[in-house]
Amino acid sequence: MPNARVTHLSRRGILAAGGALGLGAALAACGDDDAKSGGSGAKTTAAASGPWSFKDDRGQTAKTDKTPASIVAFIGVAAALHDYGVEAKGVFGPTKTSDGKADVQAGDLDITKVTNLGNEWGQFNIEKYAALAPDLLVSTMFDNVGTLWYVPEESKKKILAVGAPSVGISVYDRQLTEPLQRMLALAKSLGGDVTSDQVTQAKKRFEDAAARLRAATKANPDIKVMAGSASQDLFYVSGSNLSIDLEYFKALGVNFVEPSEKSKAKGGGWYESLSWENVDKYAADIIMMDNRTSAIQPADITEGTWKKLPAVKAGQVIARNPEPILSYDKCAPLVEDLAAAIEKAKKVG
Repeated sequence: MPNARVTHLSRRGILAAGGALGLGAALAACGDDDAKSGGSGAKTTAAASGPWSFKDDRGQTAKTDKTPASIVAFIGVAAALHDYGVEAKGVFGPTKTSDGKADVQAGDLDITKVTNLGNEWGQFNIEKYAALAPDLLVSTMFDNVGTLWYVPEESKKKILAVGAPSVGISVYDRQLTEPLQRMLALAKSLGGDVTSDQVTQAKKRFEDAAARLRAATKANPDIKVMAGSASQDLFYVSGSNLSIDLEYFKALGVNFVEPSEKSKAKGGGWYESLSWENVDKYAADIIMMDNRTSAIQPADITEGTWKKLPAVKAGQVIARNPEPILSYDKCAPLVEDLAAAIEKAKKVG
C-alpha cells in the first residue's frame, strides 16, 4: 500500500497535482473547493490458460477463471500495456484531442481500434463498458485511499457492478521506478512479453538515462529547475513531493524550486498557484511545462510576464508529462530530455 497518510485534496487542490493533474478535473472523493515518443509495442504472447490473479496497490487481489482478454483501462495504462504487447479493448480518459488526433497520453495506441468510453473527466459510458463484456478494469491511483483515476465516483458502484474485477496501480508518493515495475508485473501476468529484446533495450535506455541525469546534476548542481503548468488565470508551481517523476528526479540530484509548505498547503499539498503578475516569484534556470492537453502550452502563453522570465528568454523550457505512460519505452525520453537540458543549461535564474 502507498503511504498510510490520508490526503484530503480540495477540488482545486488536485488541479496541479504534479503540475496541474488534469485542469478542470478533481478526484471525486476529495473536497468541493472551487473548482510521442517513438517505439512500437512488443509482440503479444499467448496468455496462459487457467486461473489468473494479481494483487494490486490497494492490497486487493483481482481474480478471474482465465487470463483477462477484454481489458478496459485508463488511456495511459492502456498505452503502457500496449508497449508490452497487451491490448485493451476499451479506454477512458484523455484519448483524443479536439481535432481528433491521439492525445499525448495515448502513446503509440491506435485510438481508432479501441472503444472510447469517455474522453473527459466524469465521462464513462456504462452501457458501452458492459457491451465489451469486460473481464478487467485497470487505472492508476493518485491518492492512498484507492480512488481509481478517471472512474467517476458517482457511478463507480454501477461500473463495478458490471462484474469485472479492478486493479489499481499507485502513482502516489513514490518514485517513478516503482510504478514502472508494477506495470511491468501486471503486463507479465496478462501475457505480455516483458523479456523481449525491445523491452530489454528500453529498460537499459531508461537506466542509462538515469545515470546520465545523475551525472548532469553533479556537474551542474546550481541549475535550478521549476515544474510548472499554465491555465488561463493561474500558473501552478509544483513541489517535488507526491509526483512520481519529480520525486525520482530529485533523488537523482535535480535541484528543484520548492514552494513553501504553507504555500503548498493551500493547494492540497501539491503545488502553489501564482497569478500571472507574480509568475516571476521563483528564480529558475529551466522550466518543465505540463504537456498535457488540459494545460496551456508554452507557445500559446501570451502573458508578458511569462515571456520576460530568464529561462523563457534563454529558450530553456522543456516539456513534462505529470502522468507518464508507465513503460520504459515512454519514460526513458523524459529522463533523457531533462538530462540534456541540465547539461547545456546556462545559469540565468
